[in-house]
Amino acid sequence: MIPDHAQPRLAGGVRLEIDGTTGKAVLLFPEGILELNETAQEIVTRCDGHSVNEIVLGLAQEYDVDLEMLAADVRETLADLERRKLVEFA
Repeated sequence: MIPDHAQPRLAGGVRLEIDGTTGKAVLLFPEGILELNETAQEIVTRCDGHSVNEIVLGLAQEYDVDLEMLAADVRETLADLERRKLVEFA
């Protein structure tokens, strides 16, 4: 379980870009590229010093969704990105 106060950030060598051909958000890293869906893009753009709790609350203010479900989705996305070594926590 990722704690509320954890601050996710992109791992070294990873960067978020918009693919010039498709217009979709992608994470570029030395081993390849990962296309992000809209939800993952919204989460990753907030991985800049914000805590997990701040990311969840910010998304909840922007979108009309269930807070518990949103928090679970954010943690699941971040955990998947951490497993892939694309995100680190401070």
